[in-house]
Amino acid sequence: MFYYIAIPFVYLVALLPFRVMYGLSDLLFFFMYRVIGYRRKVVRENRVSSFPEKSIAEIKVIEKDFYEFLCDLTLETLKTLTISKEEALQRCTFIDHSIFDRLADEKRNVIIVMGHYGNWEWGGQTMSLVCKYQLYVIYKPLADKNFNDLIIKMRTRFGTKLYAFNTALREMLANRSTLNATAFIADQTPSPNSAYWMKFMNQDTPVFTGTEKIARKLNYPVVYAKVSRPKRGFYEITLELLSENPKDTSEGEITEMHTKKLEKDIIENPAIWLWSHRRWKHSGKK
Repeated sequence: MFYYIAIPFVYLVALLPFRVMYGLSDLLFFFMYRVIGYRRKVVRENRVSSFPEKSIAEIKVIEKDFYEFLCDLTLETLKTLTISKEEALQRCTFIDHSIFDRLADEKRNVIIVMGHYGNWEWGGQTMSLVCKYQLYVIYKPLADKNFNDLIIKMRTRFGTKLYAFNTALREMLANRSTLNATAFIADQTPSPNSAYWMKFMNQDTPVFTGTEKIARKLNYPVVYAKVSRPKRGFYEITLELLSENPKDTSEGEITEMHTKKLEKDIIENPAIWLWSHRRWKHSGKK
């Protein structure tokens, strides 16, 4: 029932001109930050623990900037239902995709590792439009079929395909003979018992090992994709090759590399990481 109530609003937002959409985002920010205080406690605790050197006044500035970004990101995600290819390429651009070009010319499939940083949804759209690879994105299916179908529609408009997280390895093995790239969002919170533990943002943090394990098993080069935000409504993708031959790396090496890359990006611009996620709910429980 909620889906049928929400869907007209979803498409209304998706059809708005960008200028009007960002005006609506400003209004949403007022209610989410000033009135409701959405996950305010979680965001504050994450920030204070991550930046122990900063004063509460500095933390509050970062906090406000994050909520402004979160509102933009929410509406931008809905906009993926209607954005044109031309607008997508204008709004999210590659700085340089020669790494992909070279590896594709060598007929090597790749693993892309990202965080919930910048607009990762638009990043995936742009990758599908400009790269030689068939892009696959690993996602967790939603329990509600209608909303799950909506998410699939959003993410596959420009040719991206999806792997459900629990069948990803099996499907990657089945597709080894086709030229493809698989994107992992690697900053979720795993079970503490199966995770790799390391220092991340000044805290003991469990990190998913699936990205590294699959990369080493298949020997797919690992490329880190940073999605930055030079100004409101515009993003840039920067690629860095982390490991060309993962089979030659030691256990934990790739996990350390991509997690430290994300940490560097967060410190550089903390406003555009997903601070409302309970990233450290298992912290210290190894």
